[in-house]
Amino acid sequence: MAGPKAAPSLGRFDYIVVGAGSAGSALAEKLSRNPAIRVAVVEAGGTDRRFFVQMPLGYGKTFYDRRLNWGYRAEPDPGLAGQSDYWPRGKVIGGSGSINAMVWIRGAAADYDDWAAEGNPGWAFRDVLPTFKEIEDSEAGEDEWRGRGGPIHITDPSDMLHPLTQRFIRAGVEAGFRYNDDFNGPSQEGIGIYQINTKGGWRCSSARAFLWPAMRRPNLALFARTMVTRLILKDGRVTGIAVIRQGSDAIIEASGEVILAAGAVNTPHLLQLSGIGRGEDLKVAGLPIVHESPAVGHHLQDHLGINYSYRAKGESLNAQLRSFWGKLAVGTDFLLRGGGPLSLSLNQGGGFVKSRPGLERPNIQLYLQAISTFTGKVGTRPLLTPDPFPGFNLGLSSCRPTSRGTILARSPDPFEAPAIRPNAFGTEEDRRDMLEGVKLLRRIAAQPALAAIIEEELAPGPKISGDEELMEDYRRRSGTVYHACGTARMGPDPARAVVDSRLKVHGLQGLRVADASVFPSVISGNTNAAAIMIGARAGDLILADRP
Repeated sequence: MAGPKAAPSLGRFDYIVVGAGSAGSALAEKLSRNPAIRVAVVEAGGTDRRFFVQMPLGYGKTFYDRRLNWGYRAEPDPGLAGQSDYWPRGKVIGGSGSINAMVWIRGAAADYDDWAAEGNPGWAFRDVLPTFKEIEDSEAGEDEWRGRGGPIHITDPSDMLHPLTQRFIRAGVEAGFRYNDDFNGPSQEGIGIYQINTKGGWRCSSARAFLWPAMRRPNLALFARTMVTRLILKDGRVTGIAVIRQGSDAIIEASGEVILAAGAVNTPHLLQLSGIGRGEDLKVAGLPIVHESPAVGHHLQDHLGINYSYRAKGESLNAQLRSFWGKLAVGTDFLLRGGGPLSLSLNQGGGFVKSRPGLERPNIQLYLQAISTFTGKVGTRPLLTPDPFPGFNLGLSSCRPTSRGTILARSPDPFEAPAIRPNAFGTEEDRRDMLEGVKLLRRIAAQPALAAIIEEELAPGPKISGDEELMEDYRRRSGTVYHACGTARMGPDPARAVVDSRLKVHGLQGLRVADASVFPSVISGNTNAAAIMIGARAGDLILADRP
C-alpha cells in the first residue's frame, strides 16, 4: 500500500529568507548581489504596490486592513486594566515597514554598546554605524554620522511641517529641553523634527528600496502569498521549509541556510511550530520537542505609548484633511508634486528627554501630531477624516521599558495566532516612567508657545489630576507603539538567548534569525531603521561565513 504522497518541491536555493519585510528585503538584496547565489524570499502577504501603502499618511487605511495586516490581539493584560491590545503587523511585501509611520530613528549609541556588553561582539555602535550609513541616502548629507547614496532615502521635512510642530518645539525649549536638529547625529537627546523614510513624497520602505530593484536579478525568486508552516530539520540541520501555496502543501529546499526574518511575533511562532523552544511551552501547545531553546518567545519587549488630545484655536491639520475642498487641495498637492500633509508622517515632531534629573540618558520619547481623532470610532484610525474641529495630540512612549512578556504558540495549527502576553507596566520602574511622562506632557502643553492656542484638554481631561487617577488613565488608554522585539534574542548563553552574535540559532545548523526579534534589549526609539540594519548586517555575516 502506497504511503502519503510527498509534498512537491518548489525548488532548491542556497538561501531561503522567510519574510519580505524590513530586515528580509535588505538581507535578500545583499545576498543576491552575487549572481552565483540562488536566493528565495518567502512572504505570506501579497503586493505592496497599493496606493494607501505607498502614500505616507495612507497608513491609517492599512491599520485594520486584514488583506495587509495580521491584525493580532494580545491577551487581556492586567497592566492595561485587563484590555486586549491590538497589534497590527504587516502581512504584505515590505512587512510592518509598509504600514508604519516611517519615523527614521536609529536609537541611541549607548543602546548598541549595551548589546555588545551583554556578550555580543560586533554589535557596539561603532560596529553598526557603518551599516546604517551604508543603507542611508540622507538629505542631511554625508558626514561621520550620516550616509549618502544608499537605498533608503531619508527626508528632512522641515519646509513642509505644520506650524504646530514649531510651536511644539518652542514649548519644549521653554520647558527646559534643548533643541536637537538631528536625532541620528552625535546625540539623540532633545526636541526637534522627525526625519522620515520617504522619497519624492512616497513611502520608501525596505521593499521599495532593496527588494524591488533586486527582483530584476535572475538569481532571486519571490514566493508571495506563501505561508511557511514549519522548518524541515534533519540530524540537527535545517534543510528547508514547508509551505502552503495556492492552497496546496509544498516544500522549498535549502542547500545553505534558512534565515528567519518574519518579525518579533511570527519568527518565534514559527520556531515553536517547528519544535524549537522551551520544552514546557511546546508541551502545552501540543508540539514535539525537537530542539530545546528556552528563550524562544520569551523576553518580549515593546514601547508603550499614550496620547493627550487637545482642542486648538484655529491651528491644526484637521480642517485640511476633513473637508471636501481640503481633501481636494491636499490630494492635488500630493499627486502633482509629492508634497503636503499626505506625504508626511503622522508624527512630525518629537524628541528624547529625561523625565527627572539624575538619569544618564533619556527615558521618554515624545511625539507631536498636528491632527486629532478624538471623536473617531473605536476600531478605526481615521487619519484622513479627523475631528470636525481644530485639534492635536501630544504623545509619549517609554524608551527602555524593563517589563518582559512572551509570545507562545497555542497549538500545532500554523494558522492559529500565538498568545501574545506583553506584561505591560509589569515593573515599578515602567509605571514610574509613564507617570512622570504624562506629567511632562502637561508641562510642555502649559508653556506659552502651546498654551496660547490650546482651548481645552480633551483626553484625559483636567479632572484627571492625581497620581492614582493619572495611572488609572494610562492603564486604560496606553497601548503598543508597535516596536515588539527580543523574542529570539541574541546572546552567548543558550539558556537566555536564541541566537549567537553571528545570528546563528544556538545548537542547530543551517538556521539564523535576522529581524527585530534578535534585539538583546529594546532600543531607544522607533525600531524600523534598526531592523533594516539587522537585515543588511546579517547579509554581511552570512557572506563572510560562506564556504
